[in-house]
Amino acid sequence: MTKTLTAAPHALDLARKVIEIEAAAVLALSARIDDSFLQALNIILRCEGRVIVSGMGKSGHIARKIAATLSSTGTPAYFVHPAEASHGDLGMITAEDVFIGLSYSGESEELLTIVPVLKRQGARLITLTGKPQSSLALAADVHLNGAVEQEACPMGLAPTASTTAALALGDALAVALLDAKGFGEEDFARSHPGGSLGRRLLTHVRDIMHSDAAIPLVSETATLADAVLEISRKGLGMTAVVNAEQHLLGIYTDGDLRRTLEKKIDFSTTPVTSVMTRQPRCIQAESLAVEAVALMERHNISQLVVIDPDNKVVGALNLNDLLRAKVI
Repeated sequence: MTKTLTAAPHALDLARKVIEIEAAAVLALSARIDDSFLQALNIILRCEGRVIVSGMGKSGHIARKIAATLSSTGTPAYFVHPAEASHGDLGMITAEDVFIGLSYSGESEELLTIVPVLKRQGARLITLTGKPQSSLALAADVHLNGAVEQEACPMGLAPTASTTAALALGDALAVALLDAKGFGEEDFARSHPGGSLGRRLLTHVRDIMHSDAAIPLVSETATLADAVLEISRKGLGMTAVVNAEQHLLGIYTDGDLRRTLEKKIDFSTTPVTSVMTRQPRCIQAESLAVEAVALMERHNISQLVVIDPDNKVVGALNLNDLLRAKVI
């Protein structure tokens, strides 16, 4: 018979204590950010190769995350398992690379085994440990002190606060490098083209707008009936009104149609120019799609005409186009 486990009443207090201990460990790091941190940054900034991050056990998991964060913020990096490194994977590391080794004790046998080889190859070595006098710390070109007062584990055995501190130091490095390189939102999006951020930051109006024959257009001589038929045919809830040179004169929308119906106007004889909205909100094809979203939200509209610098109509889009492109 399977025994049913039930959380003890003090579980909430224990959970809060864990978070408090780990928060204190991270906060204590800020007082230790000194010239060694700047030295580590400069070594990485001058790196002509790649940044390799390595560690065993829980430190290895943190090392993987640090490598991923560095890569996604403009510093090419990858994880190498230290045990595999001593069995051939050291061939991935060159003299142009920077090696970041994580070990709280600073005595990880697997890392210490490969350090002499790394040094002989000429790779620069940055270590992140909790023991400034450890073998790894002393062998490093730069040592980052990730010591914590205590682990959050009640037994003091499972790496908890120490791994959180190491992760925070890795994030601090990544963000400082990002800033030093002038790495911006579009750079970040290029590393994340499959995510929502990439779609938001890399999609331009030209990528999603309706163009050529799909643009709802009527001439300045069109009647209101002509405009309504064009709105119906093109399905964007609007039509642009243009002159003979395709310059935008105005726009007529579903909303305008509802307001026109209240006036009981003769649709077959009324010129669309007499009821259209003049000087409508527009956007250019090279603008980011997120700018179209912001414009629509700011003015409470759901359609936009796309124009070129000469005020010629080159496209149109509505809220549904932005939704389909997952920009919203």
